[in-house]
Amino acid sequence: MGLLCPNSLPAAISRVRYFPSYQSGVPDPTFRRFGPSRFYRRAPPSMAAFLPHENIGPVAAPKSPCRIGDVKRVTKETDVYVNVNLDGSGLANCNTGIPFLDHMLDQLASHGLFDLHVKAAGDIHIDDHHTNEDVALAIGTALLQALGDRKGIYRFGHFAAPLDEAAIEVILDLSGRPHLSYDLIIPTERVGTYDTQLVEHFFQSLVNTSGMTLHIRQLAGKNSHHIIEATFKAFARALRQAIEYDSRRGGSVPSSKGVLSRS
Repeated sequence: MGLLCPNSLPAAISRVRYFPSYQSGVPDPTFRRFGPSRFYRRAPPSMAAFLPHENIGPVAAPKSPCRIGDVKRVTKETDVYVNVNLDGSGLANCNTGIPFLDHMLDQLASHGLFDLHVKAAGDIHIDDHHTNEDVALAIGTALLQALGDRKGIYRFGHFAAPLDEAAIEVILDLSGRPHLSYDLIIPTERVGTYDTQLVEHFFQSLVNTSGMTLHIRQLAGKNSHHIIEATFKAFARALRQAIEYDSRRGGSVPSSKGVLSRS
């Protein structure tokens, strides 16, 4: 590609006001060349006002090097550790002792593009209820920690995900006010050994500790596995939207009240 004149470059690329010249013999060390090295002469002062300037355009919200939540929850029934990195790449390392739940947590990390590390030991010899609940409580608490004051984020998320015949819609608001509206009809009592009643309990527990408003609605679906997995995928994508930074907001809290806190 031939050399581009600085006048024609976007403001984000143009650095100083120089014109190409083979006679000046003065190299421009700051101009990004897209071709062979050439020399430039300074534009006349009369034209300088019409040329691009630096630092034009929206400034992204200041981004923390890492938004991490780290939670250890120990009761007489369970021992749970959760680490979440909202600015990760979708890595998952989950071992709860409940294979189907591990599979769903992998979906959260993969489609939410955050790193999720979960280790849990619980009284699954009785049933999966306590472990399922405490894992969700710990994940919600980790999200609460990682989000901090929630400055600069989009806050809202809305996504519909299909999985074969199933389709699930999720709407959420990182408002600080916990609320769950759950409208799934799962036709079987179990998927493998996992009690399908625990899906609602998982999201209710996560909502309670994270301070999230969450609506889950089933648009279609007959297969229990497909309905549940589509729910976790839709939730992950909606959460991904909500936690990302809004460059136009400039680091301010996305609320007319000026604060978003866990009520």
